[in-house]
Amino acid sequence: MNTARIFVIATNVFREVVRDRILYVIGFYALLLAVAIRILPELAAATEDKIFLDFGLAAMSVIGLIVTVFVGTGLVNKEIEKRTVLLLIAKPLSRSELIAGKHLGLSAVLAVLIAVMTVIYLGLMQFSHIPYPGESILLATLFLFLQLALMAAVAITLGVFTSSILATILSFAVYLMGNITPDLLQFGRLTHNPSIASITQGLYLVLPDLSRLDLKNQAVYGLQLLPSPNALFANAGYGLLYTGLLLAIAILIFSRRQF
Repeated sequence: MNTARIFVIATNVFREVVRDRILYVIGFYALLLAVAIRILPELAAATEDKIFLDFGLAAMSVIGLIVTVFVGTGLVNKEIEKRTVLLLIAKPLSRSELIAGKHLGLSAVLAVLIAVMTVIYLGLMQFSHIPYPGESILLATLFLFLQLALMAAVAITLGVFTSSILATILSFAVYLMGNITPDLLQFGRLTHNPSIASITQGLYLVLPDLSRLDLKNQAVYGLQLLPSPNALFANAGYGLLYTGLLLAIAILIFSRRQF
C-alpha cells in the first residue's frame, strides 16, 4: 500500500467530517457538563464530585460512539450508493488503500474530538475545584480512543456489505454485546448447558471484548485500581490487533465486490 495515497484519503475524510459540522458536538458536550456541574450538588450533596467524574467520562464515551457509528457506517457505503466509488477505484488507488485511508481519517477526527472534550472536562473540574486523578483520567481517555478506533473498524466493515441503516444498528449491537462478552461467557458456564455454553463461547471469541478497553470506572478512583502496566499493554495490543483484523476483513470483502 502507498502511504502517501492513504494519507490523502485520510485528509479528505478529516476535512469532510469537519465540514459536516460534526465537531459541533464538542459545544454540546461543554453545555452538558456545564449543566451537570450546576445541578449535581442539588441532587447528591455528598458524592457530587465522583458523580461528575463518572458523568463526564460516560458522556464523552457516548458522544464519541455516536459520531463513530454514524460517520463510520457511511464512509464507504456512501461512496457505493452514490457510485462515486467507481471514480475512486478507477484511479491508481487500491481498495485496501481506500479502506485504510477512511479508517485513518475517522480515527484522526476521533482523536481531536476526544482531546478537546478531555481539555474541557479537566478544565471545568479545575475551575470548579473538583479533585480528580489526572493521570488515570488521561489513561482512560487514551483507551477510549482505542475502543472507538476499534468501533470505527466495525462500522466500516459492516458498511462495506450492508446498508447504512443496518450497519448502524449492527454496530450499536456489537458495542453493547462487546461490553458484556465476559459476562456472557460466565453465564454460559453457570447454565451447565453444553449448547448454551458453546454459543456464549462462540460469541466471546467472535465479538470484540470492549470491556478490556473501558477504564472509566477505575479511572475515577485513581491509578491504584487500574490494571497493571503489563495488562494495560496487553489490552492495548488486543485493541490494535482486533482493529487490524477487522480492517483486513473489510478490505477482503470490498475487494470481492463488483460495481
